[in-house]
Amino acid sequence: MAEDEVILNAVLTVAEEALNNFIEMRTAEGERLLNDVKSRLKFILEKVEFIEKRSPETVNIYKNRIEQKVKELLEDTTIDEQRILTEVAIFADKVAVAEETVRLRSHIQQFESLLTDEQPVGRKLDFIVQEMNREANTIGSKAQDIEIAHTVVDIKSEIEKIREQIQN
Repeated sequence: MAEDEVILNAVLTVAEEALNNFIEMRTAEGERLLNDVKSRLKFILEKVEFIEKRSPETVNIYKNRIEQKVKELLEDTTIDEQRILTEVAIFADKVAVAEETVRLRSHIQQFESLLTDEQPVGRKLDFIVQEMNREANTIGSKAQDIEIAHTVVDIKSEIEKIREQIQN
């Protein structure tokens, strides 16, 4: 019997050590994952900031382009400034992405708050990532600017990397 107890104690000691090593490894992996996701979220926020700054500029570029084309077409004729302003207002409304950037920021905040939750949050995170992707798609479809379009591609790429991380 004493020999069985020695073997059992040895097995328990090895099993406990293996379990502790496994827990340490999972904790370290979780921390790396958390840092990776946080850095990706920060990158997305920087890109959202760029879009928020760039979006109003696209309206001015469009206005200048319309004015230039009208001047070329009409040459010596007077320009109906009100008509140009109306066209610019319609364009500005069509390409406005403020609502989408606000929602994208909100989704990122929700995502970050769930990262510290002690409860299982995988499905919630997956849903938020889906919503982030939806907002990025809407911004992309409204974008009438190549720089914003490229930025949306960068955002979507990071969102996809986050999705892969949380699904693992």
